[in-house]
Amino acid sequence: MKRTKWVERQFEFNLPVGVFPGVLERLRGTPARLEEVVRALPARALTERVGEAWTIQEQVGHLLDLDELHEGRLEDYERGLETLRPADMTNRKTYEADHNAASIEDLLARFRAARLRFVHRLEDLDEEGAARTALHPRLQKPMRVIDMALFVAEHDDHHLASINELRRALAGD
Repeated sequence: MKRTKWVERQFEFNLPVGVFPGVLERLRGTPARLEEVVRALPARALTERVGEAWTIQEQVGHLLDLDELHEGRLEDYERGLETLRPADMTNRKTYEADHNAASIEDLLARFRAARLRFVHRLEDLDEEGAARTALHPRLQKPMRVIDMALFVAEHDDHHLASINELRRALAGD
């Protein structure tokens, strides 16, 4: 099945704020799910390229790279900005990071630490904080904090699916 590219996805931001704790659990669980998938793989599979796609290790590094953006967007909400900071749609940080040269253990540990910082900040929000709104620059839609958290969880799942596709391709499944 051909998956939709991330930048082609459309989103409807209509979750009730009361489901925010469930969204936080998805975010909190990403490091464990990621670790489970990659730790079962032989080391060579982590940095083996299939076509033009990022390697598995680059996918992990990309998730780490973006947690800085997510933290920054929380700052945008806190400052009451009308528009959230934009993502670098060229993914320059990921391309320049050379994640394939890092150890997978280091990438996973750094991602876990960054993600837990992000989740802890979200946990500190009350209902009013989770409902703060700003314009998402690419989607050109108002996005509440709960929507941004769901957006991040969906992005995590997008890359976990990519990693599993790569894993299957490398195994010849």
